[in-house]
Amino acid sequence: MHPAILGLVTIAVGVGACLAYFYFSNQLLDKVIFPARGPNAGRNINRANMVRPWLFLLPALAALSLYLAYPVIETLRLSMTDGRGDGGFIGLKNYSDMFAEPKFREAMRNNVLWLLVVPAASTGFGLLVAQLTDRIKWGGIAKSLIFMPMAISFVGASVIWKLIYDARPDGSEQIGILNAIYIWFGGDGAQTWLTLPFWNNFFLMIVLIWIQTGFAMVILSAALRGIPEETIEAAILDGAGPFRIFFRIKVPQIMGTIVVVWTTITIATLKVFDIVFAMTNGQWETQVLANYMYDKMLRGLDWGMASAAAMIIMLMVTPILVWNVHNARKEMR
Repeated sequence: MHPAILGLVTIAVGVGACLAYFYFSNQLLDKVIFPARGPNAGRNINRANMVRPWLFLLPALAALSLYLAYPVIETLRLSMTDGRGDGGFIGLKNYSDMFAEPKFREAMRNNVLWLLVVPAASTGFGLLVAQLTDRIKWGGIAKSLIFMPMAISFVGASVIWKLIYDARPDGSEQIGILNAIYIWFGGDGAQTWLTLPFWNNFFLMIVLIWIQTGFAMVILSAALRGIPEETIEAAILDGAGPFRIFFRIKVPQIMGTIVVVWTTITIATLKVFDIVFAMTNGQWETQVLANYMYDKMLRGLDWGMASAAAMIIMLMVTPILVWNVHNARKEMR
């Protein structure tokens, strides 16, 4: 069957199944389980109304259980088994072995470094661009150009930046923009930027900052536009300058949005894989947790250790998710 026809059939069957589920489940609830007749009609109607929301939530809960809860439980189980042997239960040995590996410690150290730099830089640049582009005539064009990297996949962005960092042998014409600029300013030969220990991590971070700045800019620009003009006018009348207005009036009023943007980028940073895999493959001290997990699973064929690494990533992401949800509910209240 042609893929387009298969897609249409899938949509039709899926939508039809949902409609049939909601129709027949409500009929069963109202006609059989809690019929609205007899001496208990009023009580049955109230009971049916209490159950009805769960009928609508049931498909979503089932899907979440199948595609989220079960994989987490199964990953936790696999992380306590011998992935390279008979698959027997070995407790926390995978975790102890993993923490003893220099590559894992390197991945943890680099992930912490990414967490310190990328969310702060992306949110800061996004806020700066949102503020500046709202004050110029061609701000819409500038926002479009800055947001454009969001439309590029992480692998595509990595290929672009790998060309920017490209290094040719001395004496050859440099096609990498960074090396061309470096030599033009008197540098002593081309530099292999991605092999420089410690600093190469920052060259990789630039790619994610370049992508996430557009996301931060769009969200924060909308938040800045939502600030009441009266507060800004009052500050101007009191003699406040542009910097004081920005840091004392605007930023405090959008702090909730800044936190949401920060935590969202933090979660994306914790899961970073594509950029490291495409540009260095974790070599030259650039390993991160997601790439470490990939290496253990598909290169080392050790799904026990890989599952343990996956659980570490989940444990790092979960508190941020919980905090984000808590803040969102607090703002809604």
